[in-house]
Amino acid sequence: MLSADPLLQLLAIHAYRRGQFTLASGASSEHYVNCKPVTLSGRGALLLAPRLLELVEPEALAVAGLTLGADPMVSWVTHAAALAGRNLDALIVRKEAKGHGTGAWLEGPLPPTGSLITLLEDVVTTGGSALKAVHQLRAAGYVVQRVVAIVDREEGGEAALGAEALQLHSLYRLTEVAAAHG
Repeated sequence: MLSADPLLQLLAIHAYRRGQFTLASGASSEHYVNCKPVTLSGRGALLLAPRLLELVEPEALAVAGLTLGADPMVSWVTHAAALAGRNLDALIVRKEAKGHGTGAWLEGPLPPTGSLITLLEDVVTTGGSALKAVHQLRAAGYVVQRVVAIVDREEGGEAALGAEALQLHSLYRLTEVAAAHG
């Protein structure tokens, strides 16, 4: 059943698959969500950026995300912020420290230590990827209180993030995307 929500429709058509899949966590699932075909499309960026920006804390000086899934998201959310007259920078969290130069974990214009940063994620399952990024940001001296995701797979991520004093705000739950897929 096609949704009247154009973003949900895009996700249902281009990001969702039903079958047998092994997830990044190692678990098996009949549902697979890969948001990259949506986040890397012009239409997807146009629909997602303002929706995600609404969920970024007003006091945040930056949005950050773990490479590769969040790379386009942090870029176009900061672009949408600039269009709205809001000063917001993008940070990319590496999966491992840079092997040369400064050995940096974070790329982008670093805000002052103690600044509030909102973490962006495409899909949250167990919360493991988000927590890896949050730990790096907190170790660098930043405050992270919120994770904003496109899809919550409803498989324990919200509880895992909550255990680390993080709020999860997602645009959609897996059940909504699967229902829209039909």
